[in-house]
Amino acid sequence: MIFVALLAIILLIGVDQIIKLWALENLKDAAPIQFIKIGGKEIINLSYVENRGAAFSILQDKLIFLIIITSIFVIAGIILIVTKKIKNPLALASVSLVIAGGLGNLIDRISRGFVVDYIEIKLFKFAIFNFADCCVVIGAIMLLIYTLISDKAKKDALNV
Repeated sequence: MIFVALLAIILLIGVDQIIKLWALENLKDAAPIQFIKIGGKEIINLSYVENRGAAFSILQDKLIFLIIITSIFVIAGIILIVTKKIKNPLALASVSLVIAGGLGNLIDRISRGFVVDYIEIKLFKFAIFNFADCCVVIGAIMLLIYTLISDKAKKDALNV
C-alpha cells in the first residue's frame, strides 16, 4: 500500500506539472480559452494567473512562510505514510492527494516564486485554481468523510 500511495503522489505531481507547463506555454499572455460552455453560457474557462499567495490569494507575497508551512505538512504526511501509521485505505488515499497537491504547488513556489493557476469557474464568481488545488481539496474532503465515518464507528462500538 505504501508503494501505491507514493507512486500515486509522484504521478499526480507529474500530471500537475505537465498541465502547468502547458498553461505557461499556451495561456500566458493569451485571451482566456472557453473550456466548457453550455448554450451561450460560459461554465469554465482556462485563464492564466500567477498566484503569489495561498488559497483565494490569502497570504499574498508570504513566499517563505508558505514554503515552510507546506513543507512541514508534506513531510509530516510522508512520515505517516512511510512509517505505516495510516492503515485505512481511504485515509491513505486522502493524505496522498493532499501531499501530491501540496508538493505540486510547492514546486511552483520554489521554482517560480508563484503558483500557476488556470481553472476559472465562470458560472459564478470563484477563485482561479489548478489541478494541485483540486487534489488538496478532494483529499481534505475525503479525510473529513473518513474521520466522520471512523468516529461514528467508534461511537457505535461503544454503545453496543
